[in-house]
Amino acid sequence: MSQQRESTPPEQSQPYPGRTGEMTPEPTDEMRHYTGSGLLAGKRALITGGDSGIGRAVAAAFAKEGADVAIAYLDEHEDAEHTKGLVEAEGRRCVTIAGDLADADHCVEAVETAVKELGGLDVLVNNVAYQQPVQSLEELSDEQWQHTFDVNIHSYFRVTKAALRHLPDGAAIVNTSSINGLRGNKSLIDYAATKGAINALTYSLAQTLMDRRIRVNAVAPGPVWTPLIPATFDEDKVGKFGEQTPMGRPAQPDEIAPSYVFFAAERLSSYYTGEILAPIGGETLPG
Repeated sequence: MSQQRESTPPEQSQPYPGRTGEMTPEPTDEMRHYTGSGLLAGKRALITGGDSGIGRAVAAAFAKEGADVAIAYLDEHEDAEHTKGLVEAEGRRCVTIAGDLADADHCVEAVETAVKELGGLDVLVNNVAYQQPVQSLEELSDEQWQHTFDVNIHSYFRVTKAALRHLPDGAAIVNTSSINGLRGNKSLIDYAATKGAINALTYSLAQTLMDRRIRVNAVAPGPVWTPLIPATFDEDKVGKFGEQTPMGRPAQPDEIAPSYVFFAAERLSSYYTGEILAPIGGETLPG
């Protein structure tokens, strides 16, 4: 893997949901220095929020491991086409599915489209996310609370439920959580609450799907340099993003994606289910 940037990003902002090409510097999210070994040969994966950031890196890594990929995203068409190009460059198929996963019907439609276009589904990665910082609980509106839950946890439930009728025994589900779901965050109250819910959902699904040998795990990263950051934080916070970690910087998506390969590949993680893996830049957590 290439040497990672050893600093925080400069101050910047852009409209939600953010675009990779408008970030300075652009994230390292193409897995260019990653070499696959057929760990996912012949598999078919659906990745929500797969157009950019962690989702893009996961899509590229899965393709390098031999998987065909469908990516569901909101409306970042340029980013989605770029990710599609990365997957197709590895000789794999990529299906792009635009739409709002806060909508219950679209969650089902996304799964059905992925299954139809790929011919089936073996791996599900729930990764889509929304956040909007607030200064206090009083500032957090009912509308924002509901929308954050619709995107961050309701879509995980709805997409997973729709996918279960298609996933074979022995399949893998990987959920994206966050360090904020493990310790909370005073300015991301609703976001942190959904990430804690994702952890509990992961534990519960791992138990209920044990009879089908469907492994359910989660990755809970610390700060990662993705379009969501300049699109939701003010410029001052962006300029300090990741400096609180022992490594003194945010992760690049390329540094997080191998965790998803690990959980998706039965050859690597056949004895892992109900686990939360937290790549958080050297911080240690109690418990």
